[in-house]
Amino acid sequence: MDIAALAAEVRAAATRANHRRLVVLAGDRDACIDAAFDVLDGADVPDDETTIVTAREGFRFERLHPKRAGELLGSTRTAVVCDAHEEFSPNVVGRLVGAVDGGGLFVLLTPPLDEWPARTGSFDESLAVPPFSVSDVTGRFRERLVSTLRDHPGVAIANVDEGVVERDGSAPSPPDVGDRSPSVPRERERRFPRLAYESCLTGDQSRTLRSLERLADPGEAVVVEADRGRGKSAAAGLAAASLAAEGRDVLVTAPSYRSAEEVFVRAETLLSDLGALADSAERTSAGRQTQSGDHDEERHVLRANAEAGAEGGRVRFSDPPTAATLPDDPDAVLVDEAAALPVRLLSSFLDAPAAGFFTTVHGYEGAGRGFSVRFRDRLAESDFTVTDAALDEPIRYARGDPVETWAFRALLLDARPPVDPLVEDATPETVEYRAVSPEELLADDHLLSEAFGLLVFAHYRTEPNDLARLLDAPNLELRALCHEGHVVSVALLAREGGLDAETRRAMYEGARVRGNMLPDVFTSQLRDEEAGVPVGYRVMRIATHHAVRSRGLGSRLLTAVRREFAGRADYLGVGYGATPELLSFWAANGYSTVHLSTTRNDTSGEYSALMLLPLSEAGEALRDRHASYFIDRIVAVLSDPLRDVEPDVARAALRACEADVSPSLSDREWRVVVGASYGPGIYSAAPEAFRRLALAHLLSPDRVELDAREERLLVRKVLQGRPWTPVSEELGYVSQGQCMRALGDAYKPLVDEYGPESAREERARFTD
Repeated sequence: MDIAALAAEVRAAATRANHRRLVVLAGDRDACIDAAFDVLDGADVPDDETTIVTAREGFRFERLHPKRAGELLGSTRTAVVCDAHEEFSPNVVGRLVGAVDGGGLFVLLTPPLDEWPARTGSFDESLAVPPFSVSDVTGRFRERLVSTLRDHPGVAIANVDEGVVERDGSAPSPPDVGDRSPSVPRERERRFPRLAYESCLTGDQSRTLRSLERLADPGEAVVVEADRGRGKSAAAGLAAASLAAEGRDVLVTAPSYRSAEEVFVRAETLLSDLGALADSAERTSAGRQTQSGDHDEERHVLRANAEAGAEGGRVRFSDPPTAATLPDDPDAVLVDEAAALPVRLLSSFLDAPAAGFFTTVHGYEGAGRGFSVRFRDRLAESDFTVTDAALDEPIRYARGDPVETWAFRALLLDARPPVDPLVEDATPETVEYRAVSPEELLADDHLLSEAFGLLVFAHYRTEPNDLARLLDAPNLELRALCHEGHVVSVALLAREGGLDAETRRAMYEGARVRGNMLPDVFTSQLRDEEAGVPVGYRVMRIATHHAVRSRGLGSRLLTAVRREFAGRADYLGVGYGATPELLSFWAANGYSTVHLSTTRNDTSGEYSALMLLPLSEAGEALRDRHASYFIDRIVAVLSDPLRDVEPDVARAALRACEADVSPSLSDREWRVVVGASYGPGIYSAAPEAFRRLALAHLLSPDRVELDAREERLLVRKVLQGRPWTPVSEELGYVSQGQCMRALGDAYKPLVDEYGPESAREERARFTD
């Protein structure tokens, strides 16, 4: 077997087609690494255009540890070598495969392919969450991966142990798609500089830039969708620079600065070429690698000189939660990798004067589809005039690239639910409840794609690792509703708890225990060492097909799950970014609030809610214990770390808590409350009494009829202790005095409902 000759032939074919090729070197690790050098030499790949991703050290070309594979996102290499013998994970492949340029090679070093599915590594150890061990983890993902390697076009396989070439890597010729070169609109038809259009690389890119000109005007939104490698970030950068050159303030956001780095590279280049880049362009530490390998998220700013615009524009970066507040009132917001952000956070940008949303349709960065389904509905209902643009033409390689299609297939980057007509007649009465096993998923690609496609839609960020977890993790179970054989609703459940005393003790003393989110929070944060004893199933994700939402299918699925697990678990649980709608949904399905996190999620900007549904006496004891803890601390928490939580979130979280509080007020405190509601008294004389009474009402709002604004007033002023003036303005009272009177009026029915005889006697002094 002549590896060098094989590599030369494979690269020559790749160069002719302007495609990539995948070369698999299977066998002993040392032999695979030696063969990789032969491949690179035979393919004539320069060392400075090569990166190897491996845990080993000592190579003549760039080497990255697998944990740093993400650093290649957005970059291009002629060859990338991935050592799958150690520290291998699906995410590593997803991060690396897109970094190979047209005519280049993705070289995968693997154990012997027949043996690889049974080989365990560090990723398998991460799936062995307590109480499971690595022996409980299966190799179904690798079994499926090997199958795709053996039958996909453009994949060459060499067995280095036996010296045999099993596949030569041949692939069909690329389709003839005609001339797709960029064009420059005539001067009177364009707003952006000619140089911006001349910087485009494809006709798609120039047409997209033409659409992005709309962002110069308020009330406009542009959505740019593309697969990876189509130049959407570059188009965003050209648009940002063009707007800044006009004097516009452009705010850029993305899941991390690194994700948006290409935007700034293109913007800086164009501003410089236009002679509009100010000498004082501010470059902070954003994106600069630290010793830990992390990246600072500080703001990065490019400034256009004043001559280029009325006041001189700028392009600046903020992380998503900060950007959602629209700091310093930008003229336009550009959201890169929008599919990786949750819908609620994306919705904040609908308040911007103009907004551009750039999203990867498929690929490692864009697996989350909440954007394309749920957010697009909100965008359509907004005040924006929406323009759509799509980038189909690859920039770094030609259409029909076999490595791209292999990655989509192997990692299910293009997984999607069934098409609408197949499920649009589904109702709770027509569906069948199924326990879908990993074996069934492995045997049926159609079922796997539909189920995983729905899970992708359920979350703003789904990674290739999640596919392997679905197939191999021993703590996960999948349940589905099917309509005429097609998946319409899915729930992914994670077994938690049932932990031994040693594990519980370690968790209590600060150790992190993988895969046990609810017991971990209850034990480490809320100091309940026995919380890990009951066995529970946490609903990690639940999703219903967008064509049949609001028909009760999600509730139908949860009801079936509840019935099935009643005999085998102590509780069902859930943790998620809290919104009023989600809190109400879970409460309607029997789940009750036991915790609100005291910090916002960095990506979603939301506080997390934890809820439990008991299935046994042990589960009920756990729920009651933590509901009681929650009520004991919530007033203090709302006035300190949760002082900025939205009133409707607090209202819904309290309403969903299975706890009944009878307000305990002294006779003097009741006189203060009655005086402030029916007489001349004031709230500030005894705020704690008002808090206890407000809490009692919000836990049992059906006992007394207050409208939503009155309840928001109880949260903002009484429980969170906000000043009168901002509370008055936020809730729409015409003056502070009116707001104060409204608070007194809100307490009148509470006095009537909860007040003892002494309170009623005090009330009579002002009403008789």
